[in-house]
Amino acid sequence: MQDKKKKVVFSGVQPTGALHLGNYLGAIKNFVRLQEDHDCLYCIVDLHAITVWQNPDDLKSNILDVASIYLASGIDPKKSSIFVQSTVPHHAELAWILNCITRIGWLNRMTQFKEKAGKNRENVSSGLYTYPNLMAADILLYFSDLVPVGDDQKQHLELTRDIAQKFNNDYSKFDGTDFFPIPDPLILDETSRVMSLRDGTKKMSKSDPSAMSRIEFKDNNDLIIKKISKAKTDPLPIPGNINDLEKRPEVNNLLSIFSSLSGSKLADVLNEYSGKQFSQFKKDLSDLLIANIEPIREELTRLDNDQVFLKEILEKGTGQAMKRSSINMKKIKDIVGLG
Repeated sequence: MQDKKKKVVFSGVQPTGALHLGNYLGAIKNFVRLQEDHDCLYCIVDLHAITVWQNPDDLKSNILDVASIYLASGIDPKKSSIFVQSTVPHHAELAWILNCITRIGWLNRMTQFKEKAGKNRENVSSGLYTYPNLMAADILLYFSDLVPVGDDQKQHLELTRDIAQKFNNDYSKFDGTDFFPIPDPLILDETSRVMSLRDGTKKMSKSDPSAMSRIEFKDNNDLIIKKISKAKTDPLPIPGNINDLEKRPEVNNLLSIFSSLSGSKLADVLNEYSGKQFSQFKKDLSDLLIANIEPIREELTRLDNDQVFLKEILEKGTGQAMKRSSINMKKIKDIVGLG
């Protein structure tokens, strides 16, 4: 009996600064796990990055940094396609077609655009506004079945599903079958959502002006220990009940990080540390972080000294993505009536 066809997974990371623990636990660690049983395409989404201005030299460097982190974290180019979004022109080509499918009202409902644009909506780029259509193109171009998403991307995936459905309705074949599969969200574990070490109500972010708010892949062991020791908590001991964490965001964050890194349930972590002071917990968390990050950091150092290898991996990934996207794009253009 033939093996059942693997489901296609697409996801990507923006090359917009130093990646950190939040990127690892929230996305990359899951990418590594998914590649064992799925057909995975992992993109470095540089076209998304330029929706806000990027220093060109930094952008080129950051693209290679993301590729290094993918590989150092355990993404295997023999199992997954790793490539840079802009090297596959069909992403932008399909995005334009989807621009012509998507309704303005749908984009106006995107809360992330409102948050990013703030009071300056008239002066932000149109790319930031149509960003969700490019994301939809990324996903639909490869007929993706599953998309790993956190809370902040759920609305974008819902829009992608609406766009796919409208395309299917507008251009349905005579036999009535849908062209695009409707992608499903692969909801990430809540403990994989990592918050700032200085404010448990905000996501850990590379744009935070304080480097003490995040653990970066290239932080040395002493700096990891320092950041965790200074991470915000509160005067109370560690609780024994998960419900007690709702009003203690910083404590919840540190415990969740421990849970994700150790592979233990949050309840089990609470049972182990309930009633104890934070000094011992923070020491154990630092040790756990170092055990996870040190081998990645060492591999990053090796890869930084082998840029030729990195570029070869990305070129190979581009070739794999182009082979697939060319076939699909030809079908899409034919259906729409383009030459």
